[in-house]
Amino acid sequence: MLRRYIDCRTAPSENNCTVEIAADTEDEVLELAVMHAVQAHKHHDTPEFRREIRSAIRTRDEALT
Repeated sequence: MLRRYIDCRTAPSENNCTVEIAADTEDEVLELAVMHAVQAHKHHDTPEFRREIRSAIRTRDEALT
């Protein structure tokens, strides 16, 4: 199964955040990542910011166990 994920460690942050968000769809990851970025990192939810987040989402193959 392909999973989408985004890892905060790939972006510079003042608090050295280590959160990783994963889900089955890009839209799920996007929504959770935006919520996290707004709450934890004080970013603003704008269309430009959402495009930036979407471009950082990656895919990996994960076996269900």
